[in-house]
Amino acid sequence: MTKGGMESVEVFTTEGKGRGLKAQKEFLPGDVIFAEPAYAAVVFDSLTHVICHTCFKRQEKLHRCGQCKFAYYCDRTCQRAAWLNHKNECSAIKRHGKAPSENIRLAARIMWKIEREGSGLSEGCLVSIDELQNHVDSFGEEEKKDLHTDVESFLEFWPPHCQQFGMQFISHIFGVISCNGFTLSDQRGLQAVGVGIFPNLCQANHDCWPNCTVVFNNGNHEAVRSMFHTQMRIELRALSKISPGDELTVSYVDFLNVSEERRKQLKKQYYFDCTCEHCKKQIKDDLMLAVKAGESKPSADTVKEVIQFSKDTLEKINKARMEGLYHEVVKLCRDCLKKQEPVLGDTNIYLLRILSIASEVLSYLQMFEEAADYAKRMVDGYLKIYHPNNAQLGMAVMRAGVTHWHAGLIEVGHGLICKAYAILLITHGPSHPITKDLEVMRVQTEMELRMFQQNEFMYYKMREAALKNQKIQVMPEPSNENAPSLFHKKE
Repeated sequence: MTKGGMESVEVFTTEGKGRGLKAQKEFLPGDVIFAEPAYAAVVFDSLTHVICHTCFKRQEKLHRCGQCKFAYYCDRTCQRAAWLNHKNECSAIKRHGKAPSENIRLAARIMWKIEREGSGLSEGCLVSIDELQNHVDSFGEEEKKDLHTDVESFLEFWPPHCQQFGMQFISHIFGVISCNGFTLSDQRGLQAVGVGIFPNLCQANHDCWPNCTVVFNNGNHEAVRSMFHTQMRIELRALSKISPGDELTVSYVDFLNVSEERRKQLKKQYYFDCTCEHCKKQIKDDLMLAVKAGESKPSADTVKEVIQFSKDTLEKINKARMEGLYHEVVKLCRDCLKKQEPVLGDTNIYLLRILSIASEVLSYLQMFEEAADYAKRMVDGYLKIYHPNNAQLGMAVMRAGVTHWHAGLIEVGHGLICKAYAILLITHGPSHPITKDLEVMRVQTEMELRMFQQNEFMYYKMREAALKNQKIQVMPEPSNENAPSLFHKKE
């Protein structure tokens, strides 16, 4: 079987859930079950000039398409690789006078591919574009209005000499994008930069405690282009041992929410009622809503009041972050923690959300010791809630490890970096850029830890000298977005 081939999975139909994917062989944690190139993909409107339109990597300098002046590429290799998909788009943008929105661009790329190859099964696809779910019948009034606007914009953009499609089929394609669009991230996996359609991935059903995860891999065009693994693709990776015949599941939403909230989100965005074990039995809800244990247990009214205060504070924090008022964010977090700490338990999600924001913003402001304290508490809470091989857990543990290193807390920092590395080896694989970065950090902190254990005084002296001679590595500016979610939902 070739890596990325589809021989190890099969499509099956279940009552109530429709189609799903089943394993044909055994998989162990970290195994790639399949890799799939995008059927079609586009960069978000807001990032078209800073992200390569072929591999979706963020680059300092990009080459612009000389024809349409819209598309940008890493280099000639990426530009050549894009031409088949960009050729029609290029002339349509010139004719139209400007590039349309990402939704219209993605729909047009899908239609041009159908014009070239037909709408039947593409090579390596388990299902055709025609068969993908569109959920148009479940759309509310607002969504129907948006759909109508998208169809009209598409018809204005679509060239008259190209194959013409009926209104129903165009609506089907926009419905597919709305329900099945997959979020593409930059090479560090930290920012959502585009949206793509991956028909095989669309067949994987949701479970709040899944046995698989999906990672976007930007590929490596410096290697021989003919080799499959150099292409941009998604990888479906096993999180736990999977036996032949087991259903393959992924999580469409972040687990860090009580079951009722996750179910609401899934119903609103994906039009189904989650019946997974964790939702049915409300597993971990008690941890996520935990209150301080002990003799003086807080009253229900006090808990309600503190949770409402936390929700109000989170709104104020979002506003301050949007305006870049990071010292104001820190003040809001400290005030909120003072209210939360006597009342909420260590795994309460409202406490964890404030700890996460506080540690990220304080790191950015280079107040590393306070940031490290909050990051450690956040990670301790996450470890009790998340699946041990969860990608978001791995990223949070990595950030906490780096924060501890910056604070000069080498022992805890190294321990956290090792833990993060073990998780990301499974969720991202050894060749992903973020795993490679982490391996470098792991080796460096291991050397520093040895030096620290041999002579603590000399370690701090050398560290001080090293930091004086190099620019202090500034932490990335806090993002106002959550970590990229699995499926892209048009807001």
